[in-house]
Amino acid sequence: MKRVIVTKPIIGLCYMQVCAVTDATDEEILDVANAENPSGTKNGWVEIAHENHPNTNAHPITCADDPERVHYILIC
Repeated sequence: MKRVIVTKPIIGLCYMQVCAVTDATDEEILDVANAENPSGTKNGWVEIAHENHPNTNAHPITCADDPERVHYILIC
């Protein structure tokens, strides 16, 4: 299985969701997201919503299918 998987390519206008192994780096996650699902904006996917991000609810969250993975929201 891939270390980072795009699970919801579009959430609203500027968000997407990925499922990643717990030790994936922000850079790794953003690289995969920008390669596999470009946002269409000049800067691409640039931010990962971590805990207490003002624009998202409690992320990351544990993957329901694999407790060794987590879901992140990315922001363009």
